[in-house]
Amino acid sequence: MDLEIEGNAALVLASSSGLGKASAKSLAQAGADVVVNGRDADRLQSAVEEIEAVATGEVVGCAGDITEPADIETLVETTVDEFGGLDHLVTSAGGPTRYTFFEAPDDEWYYAFDMLVMSVVRAVREAGPHLRENGGTIVNITSMVTKEASTANVLSSSVRMSVAGLAKVLSQELAPDVRVNTVLPGLYETPRRMDSGQPGVTHSEIPLGRLGEPAELGDTVAYLCSPRSGYLTGAAIPIDGGALDSTQ
Repeated sequence: MDLEIEGNAALVLASSSGLGKASAKSLAQAGADVVVNGRDADRLQSAVEEIEAVATGEVVGCAGDITEPADIETLVETTVDEFGGLDHLVTSAGGPTRYTFFEAPDDEWYYAFDMLVMSVVRAVREAGPHLRENGGTIVNITSMVTKEASTANVLSSSVRMSVAGLAKVLSQELAPDVRVNTVLPGLYETPRRMDSGQPGVTHSEIPLGRLGEPAELGDTVAYLCSPRSGYLTGAAIPIDGGALDSTQ
């Protein structure tokens, strides 16, 4: 399917690894020019090279910490300077440290909010005028914990719900110029999950019987950025192999 985004400009936050990288790759494969972001310079360069190998558009790496307002500003400015505008913003972030409620100290609450919520707030604030001008899109990558909280991960379960609420507000405030959607990934074969041995839903509890492949999430994000999903906004879409329904 031609997604009709060839030559569009996309910025994907936290995209040097995991689901952010998969989203940047899918956008680049579909012909978009993409700015890839990460904090670690070596990992960022590796991601750029991996995406360039399959891209039909341009790929530019821009180092930066999404918890730093100045870095968010630089990411948007870099995208506009490199590609002449900005059509698609994809927000992503790593997960906060896993705690139960009584384990989590105050500073971790503040950091989780800064990383997961304020990174979106600041990115939309900076990117908004460009997206409005171009009739663009915003896709937020959050987690299925926004629908089914985990007692083993109070920070993610509590704070990510703010992103889903914010996205719904933005879908109305920015309409009809900008479409805003949220994806709720379940368990995927990402380095963070596979290397950490995180607990959670087992394969037997996922109706499709397996972990997701990052490209499956990335392709959905690219579709949500495209005119092919032109009547879809304000949605929060689980992409989890059916795990949410199976655990409720």
